[in-house]
Amino acid sequence: MATQHLDLEEQEQLDQLKAFWKQYGNLITSTLIIVFGALAAYNGWQYWQRSQATQAATLFDEVERAVLAGDSTKVERTVADMRDKFGRTTMAQQASLLAAKHFQDKNNTASAKASLNWVLSNSSDEAYQALAKLRLSGLQYEEKAYDEASKTLTGSFPPEFAALVSDRRADVLLAQGKREEAKAEFEKAYKTLDERAPYRKLVEVKLNALGVDPTIAEKQAAEAAAKMAAKDGPATATAAKGIPTAGKDAMLEAGKILGAQQDKKPETQGDKK
Repeated sequence: MATQHLDLEEQEQLDQLKAFWKQYGNLITSTLIIVFGALAAYNGWQYWQRSQATQAATLFDEVERAVLAGDSTKVERTVADMRDKFGRTTMAQQASLLAAKHFQDKNNTASAKASLNWVLSNSSDEAYQALAKLRLSGLQYEEKAYDEASKTLTGSFPPEFAALVSDRRADVLLAQGKREEAKAEFEKAYKTLDERAPYRKLVEVKLNALGVDPTIAEKQAAEAAAKMAAKDGPATATAAKGIPTAGKDAMLEAGKILGAQQDKKPETQGDKK
């Protein structure tokens, strides 16, 4: 009887399991297929991404070697191959910027502009976009296409490019005969640059040529702060001293970022000379 009772319990459990599977089996199977399919797709995507990056890096090395050898034909061919096969990769955008510099050095302005315009049309990276705009506006400035250069410099830019953009805008405005507007942009660039940045001295020279000495305003501001601190007492004087110091520290941090950008693209400033 005990054995028969156990068999009945097992049969009941088996019937319940069959009923459960009949009701939810298709759902469970579909869910497992989706989960494992998604996992396989993710692994496949990761593999494809790594493969793309590796192949793009190999072609980028070829572009670098062609640039060093001064082989413009190979530079153009290899960069075109990268854009065609790996256009969405960062390497393709870097290669286009490198090719633009190469063509500019070879006085091939048309090819340089084409490479920069490709970056503007295909890159989603703000830094690459800003760098391409600065270089393109420099080429347009050299061609005396001032309206085109002004148009290229419109829109938003990352903060670390603000000083360079203001300086380039000022150059274009000055070439158009808009001295007051140019002066305002030069002043903006001067104030944004770190006080120890070498390029700040060049902006100061440009302002001097327009009859402006930006160091005077800085001295006057410092003297005014000192007078106010002396008038309001020791406590306020201590606080007042802390304000410019904090400001200088913030500017130094911004200057480090800007300096890093300038180190990677010294040709940007050379575009205008």
